[in-house]
Amino acid sequence: MSLKTRDLVLISIFAALTAIGAFIRIPLPMVPFTLQYFFCALGAILLGAKKGALAQVLYVGVGLIGFPVFTQGGGIGYVVQPTFGYLIGFIFGAYAIGRIIERMKELSALKIYFSGFIGLMIIYFFGVIYMYFIYNGYLGQAMSPWKAVIVGMIDFLPSDLLLTLIISLVGIRVVPRIKKLGYV
Repeated sequence: MSLKTRDLVLISIFAALTAIGAFIRIPLPMVPFTLQYFFCALGAILLGAKKGALAQVLYVGVGLIGFPVFTQGGGIGYVVQPTFGYLIGFIFGAYAIGRIIERMKELSALKIYFSGFIGLMIIYFFGVIYMYFIYNGYLGQAMSPWKAVIVGMIDFLPSDLLLTLIISLVGIRVVPRIKKLGYV
């Protein structure tokens, strides 16, 4: 894959937006959520599979070398945080979202929602499994698989599905305009 200057700038912008999204917290009655997934998914929709995933690789890489871009800081020690699996999931989720969008001949809000939902499930997959193993293996705190699913997915699902809807509504308006201008 050959990257042009424009690609590098857009990848960097979406990595930075994901970092900013880690600190934008939206309080909801059940569980507050951040906008990391919003920028991860939107980057994948606009940049495609490979570049969207690269934006997330850059985000995670910058955090792992020590910049405090994650919700609880940064550094290589973050790999033992129970939530690090979600960051890994962002990479694979972004790739999946972008890949699904790339294969669509015609976009609609429903199709974008579907791609976002698939990406979200991939993020949850990595996040819940990683959380389970960190709690049980590294932290030595017993956590059942069902408890990991409840804490790591079910509690966040309503707000993330709402966010996926917002992503699809923003995506259907932004993607055609960005493409028409030739930015992507």
